[in-house]
Amino acid sequence: MKLPPFDYARPSTVAEAVALLAAHDGEAKPLAGGQSLVPMLAFRVAAPALVVDLGKLDELAQIRISEAGVALGAMVRWRDILADARLRNAHPLLVAAVENVAHYQIRNRGTVGGSLAHADPAAELPCIAVTCEADIVVLGKAGPRSIAAAEFFLGPLSTALKSDEIIIELRLPAWPAWRRFGFAEFSRRHGDFALAGAAVFYDRDGGKAHHAHVGAIGAADRPIRLASAEAAVNGNGLDDKAIVAAAAAARAAIDPPSDIHASGAYRRALIGTMIERALSASV
Repeated sequence: MKLPPFDYARPSTVAEAVALLAAHDGEAKPLAGGQSLVPMLAFRVAAPALVVDLGKLDELAQIRISEAGVALGAMVRWRDILADARLRNAHPLLVAAVENVAHYQIRNRGTVGGSLAHADPAAELPCIAVTCEADIVVLGKAGPRSIAAAEFFLGPLSTALKSDEIIIELRLPAWPAWRRFGFAEFSRRHGDFALAGAAVFYDRDGGKAHHAHVGAIGAADRPIRLASAEAAVNGNGLDDKAIVAAAAAARAAIDPPSDIHASGAYRRALIGTMIERALSASV
């Protein structure tokens, strides 16, 4: 399908990009990697008056690692994450999730900010952001603000971003070297969007797990953490019985949506299986 008509701008600074968005009062869309926006334009799901191309904003393409954690600029691409050897120690759960993102061609173009702003419930990065209690820094005409990931995603393709704001970076808390983690997802074909998935991590002390975080893809209309599964993990040694109990607790706590790809009942069962696999891989 042909794209709808629109004006095009390619700003050189973040401030210029924000000014363009603000001047068009909700009728402009930022373009990062284009892996989500361009198909939406082609199917006329989106028809902005102006597309603001962020491709020249190199200041947003930086990966910073410090004692505070990992900061990913909005224009960091999936390939950049996989190519940065530091991240395999600084945040291995992030790397494990990104290894499941789409195909090689998509990973060459897709961006951190694009994935977060698109807010697809089946996407990996939003799940990692929520599971890891990340903050999303955005900038608009009123200045910068930081939004907790759990408050950023409002529903399918819906976020707390205002029409004049762009994402600046994703801030993930520091990752202790002793932390255990696992990631698992299931799709009909490799590289397709996941029907269900799970991201887990926990710390161990005296052979028992604590500080458990269990996040799920496909459990709701946005990425969520599963408190009941976390409670089943905490205080246990994570033998087979404890892992099965955590999966059962997750299944009992969720009511996934049905769509053309899978029924809610199938997704419920699948999420439990993904949690079992992610926890088993972490031990």
